[in-house]
Amino acid sequence: MKRSYLPVALLLAVLMLNIIFTQYMVHQYFYEHFTNTIIAAVINVILFPIAFLIYKKGVNVHDQ
Repeated sequence: MKRSYLPVALLLAVLMLNIIFTQYMVHQYFYEHFTNTIIAAVINVILFPIAFLIYKKGVNVHDQ
């Protein structure tokens, strides 16, 4: 069985994006830019299902 590091790399990329957008969201909230805060929060919510799909596909590859 061959190991695939692609799902791990994609999950790390999504995690990095989550960290970046969370930091951006807090920064924008501090400076009272609420529209940007909501946009960053929505992007974080969208990234979660993407990470979940990547995780599920990565697990299914190793189960075969």
